[in-house]
Amino acid sequence: MTPVELSRTVLRAVRRAVDDGVLDVVVPGRTDVMPPGPGGCGDYATNVALQLARPAGQPPLRVAEILRQRLAQSDGIGDVVVTGPGFLNISLRGSGDDLVREILRLGRRYGHADRPTGQLVQLHAPHEVRAVVVMDTVARILRSQGALVRTSCVARPEPAWTDVLGVEVDAYGTSEAPAPLDVNVRPVPVGPAGLTRLGRDAARWALLHPAPHDRPRISDDHLVQRESNPLFRVRYAHARTRALTRNAADLGFHAEPGDVHPRGDTDIGSDTGIETAARETSVPETVVPDVTLLRNVLADHPRVLRAAAAHHAPDRLARHLVIVADAVLPFLAVVLPRGAEKPSAAHRARLALAEAAGAVLAGGLSLLGIDAPEHL
Repeated sequence: MTPVELSRTVLRAVRRAVDDGVLDVVVPGRTDVMPPGPGGCGDYATNVALQLARPAGQPPLRVAEILRQRLAQSDGIGDVVVTGPGFLNISLRGSGDDLVREILRLGRRYGHADRPTGQLVQLHAPHEVRAVVVMDTVARILRSQGALVRTSCVARPEPAWTDVLGVEVDAYGTSEAPAPLDVNVRPVPVGPAGLTRLGRDAARWALLHPAPHDRPRISDDHLVQRESNPLFRVRYAHARTRALTRNAADLGFHAEPGDVHPRGDTDIGSDTGIETAARETSVPETVVPDVTLLRNVLADHPRVLRAAAAHHAPDRLARHLVIVADAVLPFLAVVLPRGAEKPSAAHRARLALAEAAGAVLAGGLSLLGIDAPEHL
């Protein structure tokens, strides 16, 4: 079950409670599910009970218990636990497999709207390099969420902004009819000195990674290939996932979502003593890192895109990509068989999870206007 499907399941539970006469509320049009916070548990959490408590005229914990009973009866739900003031913590059946399959099916478009929403957005920026880059990126993110966006600038963008930084502006100049446009993209400006020297990818990251109210740091630090550079970590993690796919093909196996932990599924004979001898001579079992955080941040990607679009904040997406990269990098070392190991179902599942992380990284970098390299 994907986050979108779970959100619909939560709303159906609200609808059943209303139909049963135990809640007197208007069923909301949507509700968000997200990874559990501190003190939470399970795969996802939602604060829908807290949102409905006041209009229902009931305590949040009572509303949460009403919804918990109905959610627990839904297909695909393993367990529902109420924590704190009324958070619903949801554990899914087969959640990891479904999430990975959904990401692999959609690829870079995971988290995008599946149809236009009808929302019309006009973005208008001053003649300043950071404002124009932020506007260009916000437009990309809004379009990914189904909005129709038009961008404009008070004056013609400088050639380097379009040729080097890759920005696209639909129109420029001050419109007088039917009314002048108000500037609605205004991050803290930055001097252009040294910016284009960084090249498109590093320059855009330098402008987009800080929050709009923070002053960007324009330096060669964005170019260095070391762990201290967040952009390097993100692009390196993506390149590693692509390398694993190529290496797996050379070894004769491909990605298949499933359990990433070994289950003794290699062909080592039937249970006739051959199995015991094989275990005694087999290589040590690979220790697989806990992938809960990785799956949670992948599941959170659609919510991050919606928030970045709603708040016109591409920095939220940039920071999320760093979190994804940091979550997947320790896992990548155990994807391929080691030594005398033969490819197993667990290796195929690990490769699928790695490819899912790579798809999220590639899609996010694309929305930021930054290249996702196959090799690095």
